[in-house]
Amino acid sequence: MMNFVLKTIANAVALAVAWLLIEDIQLTDESNGGKAVTLLLVAVVFGLINAVVKPVVKLLSLPLFILTLGLFTLVVNALMLLLTSWVAGKLDLGFHVEGFWTAVVGGLIISIVSWAANLVLDRD
Repeated sequence: MMNFVLKTIANAVALAVAWLLIEDIQLTDESNGGKAVTLLLVAVVFGLINAVVKPVVKLLSLPLFILTLGLFTLVVNALMLLLTSWVAGKLDLGFHVEGFWTAVVGGLIISIVSWAANLVLDRD
C-alpha cells in the first residue's frame, strides 16, 4: 500500500513538472488546492493505465521495440499519456494533453522525473 502511495506521489510530481514545462499540457482548475487534487487523481489514473494497458501494448509491439532498439518506448509512453488525458476528460478531471508530439515530450519528462522522484521517495 505504501509503495502505491509513493509511486502515485512520484507520478503526481512528474505530471506537475510536465504541466509546468509544456504549454500544451493543461490543468483547468483555478485554485492551487484544486490543481493538487487533480494532479493526484490523474496520477492514480496514469498509474492504473501504466499497470494494466501498458504491458499489453508493450507485448503486442515487441517487434517494434526490438527493431528500434527500445526507442519505441517513447511512442508507447506518449500513447499512455494521451490515453490518460482522454480518461481524465471522461472523468471530468481537468487535465488535457494537446497532440501527439506534446505527449512524446511530456512522456519523456514524466519518465525522467518519476524515475528521479522514485529514487528519492523509495529510500528505506
